[in-house]
Amino acid sequence: MAASLSHLLNVFEQSFDLRGTELSLSKLNPFSLIHWYFTVDPILSGVALAMFFALFCWIVSIPTRNHSAVDKLWSIMPIIYAAHFCFLHTPNPRNIIMMILSLLWGVRLTYNFYRKGGYQWKAEDYRWAVIKERVPPVFFELFNLTFIAFYQNILIFLFCVPAYIAQHYNSVALGPVDYLATILFLSFLLLETISDQQQWNFQIKKKELLDRKQELTGDYKAGFCRSGLFKYSRHPNFFAEQGLWWSYYLFSVGASGDLLNWSIIGAFLLTLLFQGSTWFTEWISLKKYPEYQEYQKQVSRLVPWFPNLSL
Repeated sequence: MAASLSHLLNVFEQSFDLRGTELSLSKLNPFSLIHWYFTVDPILSGVALAMFFALFCWIVSIPTRNHSAVDKLWSIMPIIYAAHFCFLHTPNPRNIIMMILSLLWGVRLTYNFYRKGGYQWKAEDYRWAVIKERVPPVFFELFNLTFIAFYQNILIFLFCVPAYIAQHYNSVALGPVDYLATILFLSFLLLETISDQQQWNFQIKKKELLDRKQELTGDYKAGFCRSGLFKYSRHPNFFAEQGLWWSYYLFSVGASGDLLNWSIIGAFLLTLLFQGSTWFTEWISLKKYPEYQEYQKQVSRLVPWFPNLSL
């Protein structure tokens, strides 16, 4: 861990001296930016990409009053970062595997987001409307700038940086940890796919019943899904998403040989984000569905577990 962290600090220390990069305000143009992108350490150009997209999301939100630009990029950016770290230097088997896994994850999530209408121009995370109703406009705009636009874009970059560690140790051959990481990633991807499909099927059926003005029974009357994987976890998709990126982190362990290295910060912060996000989502659900409190008592919050033995 000390070696990789020392390398990172040296990279950022050198970044303050731009004389060798041919990038200065007097020479700032598309050609110099492209040259800079391909000549500096990939972690620096990756940070620049994250800052660019963060600024883009914030600027777009001002005239549109839509604060979900980052949601529309969430499934796309990890693919870009995986390719960024893979191809800026000579590709190696570990980074190629990581890129393929990122692509599989991103294509699936993009499709799921698309079919729910997430890419429609006015589509916005329903939770932002709840927050807007409860805080003064100036506080929400600060929240939009700091958390929605910048923090989330930085977070996306951070949980992708194990690919940077893999590229830094590109001469290290694939080993058991990499095979384990691949199996775990694909397993969590399958779990997430099944849970999202079960949730989609439930919502489509509920909408059909409501449109036909038919009497609702069971879970449809309760308003939320309690069958399939949701019988064992209230948020199996949230659990799977966190597991995916912890599995992704394992590739950096296989490359560096260090169980703990600085790229763990991404998966750790993502886990913290999901703790707050899950609490907020359930707070809204409790207000919408009278039976949700009983569901909380019977079913595990995240980790799939036996009903009535809630974790």
